[in-house]
Amino acid sequence: MLDNGMNYFDTSPAYCRGLSEGCLGKALKASGYKREDYVIATKLSNFSPAQYPLEKCKEMFEKSLKELQTDYIDNYLLHSVGNGDFKTFSKRYLENGALDWCIELRKTGRIKNLGFSFHGDPKVFEWCMEHHDKYKWDFCLIQMNYVDWRHAKAVNKRNLNAKYLYDELTKRNIPVAIMEPLLGGSLAKYNYAVAKELTPLDPEASLAKWAFRFCGSHPNVMTVLSGMTFEEHIKENIKTFSPLKQCSEKEFEALESAAKAYLGFNTIPCTHCNYCMPCPYGLDIPAHFAFRNNILTMKDYPSAKEVLDEYNKAIPEPLRRAEHCTGCDRCVSHCPQSINISKEIAKIDEWIDGLIDKEIAK
Repeated sequence: MLDNGMNYFDTSPAYCRGLSEGCLGKALKASGYKREDYVIATKLSNFSPAQYPLEKCKEMFEKSLKELQTDYIDNYLLHSVGNGDFKTFSKRYLENGALDWCIELRKTGRIKNLGFSFHGDPKVFEWCMEHHDKYKWDFCLIQMNYVDWRHAKAVNKRNLNAKYLYDELTKRNIPVAIMEPLLGGSLAKYNYAVAKELTPLDPEASLAKWAFRFCGSHPNVMTVLSGMTFEEHIKENIKTFSPLKQCSEKEFEALESAAKAYLGFNTIPCTHCNYCMPCPYGLDIPAHFAFRNNILTMKDYPSAKEVLDEYNKAIPEPLRRAEHCTGCDRCVSHCPQSINISKEIAKIDEWIDGLIDKEIAK
């Protein structure tokens, strides 16, 4: 990856059940590259009230340095500001002195750049913009893709249009980092209605490539984060960005038409971030939402048997299926998209039960 210019690594103390920073630190140390050859971005992920006190924030930062095997962080983020209300933001970063402490870290060089990732409450984003002259944000991480660009609330009522966020940041010369360029992978999966708009313009381009080109075609974008599962994903992303072909006006128009086509399917706005996991009762929550969304976007709606076959493939372990959801709602507070998870899982369970009854009745 580093050989091909992919040098930005985004992590957090909260990712992969707390293992992400340690694994990344070992990998980068073993890479043979010099520390200045790559950029590490990690976060002050003090989501629990027990982590609000400044001393706990300091402990989290020191642990990040140890896990990442470095003595400084290139890009340090206040993690998911706005996920909650302004009162929550204030408790996490203002009342405890955490933001002022981060400013001191930047002054001493222990962090090079200070930014924040944003989800949700517009009051928090507006406050951050109003106080830019004081805090001098070096960058901001936002959810941006060709659907959320103008239609964020159609995906999820709590979200703000990426265009608004991008424009407000750009007006203040704050560089933009992008998360969810593929909207949790849903913009990379085949969708006949979306492909109908885009494929005629470039028959060989994957839908993922279109999504990445959209993001990269905006001049104030400093990096586009991509969750890559397989080596072929890495190779395709390198090919897409090396060099990047800027979208033409005609292509932007086609992407807007594709966004409207995508929205016609009423999918669950899960971005597969896995913050809801692990479920205490063993459910594979993201797999359920991906299964439902995939069925909705098929060109020809499958038969009951075909849906059940797909369900068995998506969630092969019976104990991880929707019927085992207790509705405890422990997952809900962790979801950046504020999905009513137990309600949606219950709908899937009811749907599957109805299909089973239909098959039995044959």
